[in-house]
Amino acid sequence: QVQLVESGGGVVQAGGSLRLSCAASGPAFSCYSMAWFRQGAGKEREFVAAINWSGANPYYADAVKGRFIISRDNAKNTVYLQMNRLKPEDTAVYYCAADLKGSPLFGTTRYGDAMDYWGKGTLVTVSS
Repeated sequence: QVQLVESGGGVVQAGGSLRLSCAASGPAFSCYSMAWFRQGAGKEREFVAAINWSGANPYYADAVKGRFIISRDNAKNTVYLQMNRLKPEDTAVYYCAADLKGSPLFGTTRYGDAMDYWGKGTLVTVSS
């Protein structure tokens, strides 16, 4: 059983930054691919970013590429999402998730279908 707990959400003005953290408990964290997703009010869940076990090949949705950075610290069992130059349209509940199987959907818009564990989410609100 893997437990994922997000933190770091809050309210920020447009153009500002936030850093989200996702702390994992359970075995073999360094073997998991990890990802961030988000869901805005009245919208479907969307893929944000993903990172493999080594952290060497991150993937980003076009909407956040160049602004967000995903990283992981396997020694701390934690994955991060650094969000810069935030826009009001980034407002959403952000979820981290773990892919234990190494799905071929990694880094695609359908990657959410492959995730094995989800956190409860943390709310990010970007004001204009």
